[in-house]
Amino acid sequence: MDTTDAPQLIEHVNHSVNFTPNDTKWIPGSARFVAMGIYPKATGALTIFGLNQGELKTHAVLEKTHGIKCGTFGASALEDRHLATGDYGGVMSVCGAPEIVTGGRDGCIRVWDVRVSEPVVTLAPKEQDTARDCWTVCFGNSYNDVERCVVGGYDNGDIKMFDLRTNTLRWETNCQNGVVNVQFDRKDIEMNKLLVTTLESKFRVYDLRTFHPEQGFACMTEKAHKSTIWQGRFLPQNRDLFMTGGGNGGFNLYK
Repeated sequence: MDTTDAPQLIEHVNHSVNFTPNDTKWIPGSARFVAMGIYPKATGALTIFGLNQGELKTHAVLEKTHGIKCGTFGASALEDRHLATGDYGGVMSVCGAPEIVTGGRDGCIRVWDVRVSEPVVTLAPKEQDTARDCWTVCFGNSYNDVERCVVGGYDNGDIKMFDLRTNTLRWETNCQNGVVNVQFDRKDIEMNKLLVTTLESKFRVYDLRTFHPEQGFACMTEKAHKSTIWQGRFLPQNRDLFMTGGGNGGFNLYK
């Protein structure tokens, strides 16, 4: 591959931490980000960092009862910047977010409104005895006040898309390897692209505007990192660019 004309990635700053980071999120409208993970003693780590004149400063350090697996600002208003986290104890912690989606070991996908104690939508497998672990979920297709769908990825390679307007299964497929991350290129437009990363070094990009009645959505499969691809993220400023993060410590940028 000729990389002479490829985008160049230049390290701006680095910082060592004393925990295993599982997720990082920029705090909206600021030069700060939050890193979430697990300490060696299995407690949760949540640290806020800020950029200051080319250096990374630590603004806050919190320790939780259980290791933190993921977090999001996606369900919070921009001015509120409330963080929702999910931990290894099965606990969801939300401060101010109006709506959030979760997946669990029971195979259920649940949509929550934090103003009530019970989920507003529960998407459960037909046979609970054969339910597979739901490892990852995301919202998408939210281009108006009515339409919205949820995609879930499972440990056996299943990918399922649910229509929340009709509360039905819209599409499903199997990619043969456990699905660890799913993401729409943008959740607030008509569904366009879906990035799926899995175990065994593979990721898939689905074209959600090209559907075959028998074969499903068109997709492209690629192998990378020589390890599990734990994360995949689209660049907000250009949805044709996305990056994957592998278990080998590497990052790949694709267009």
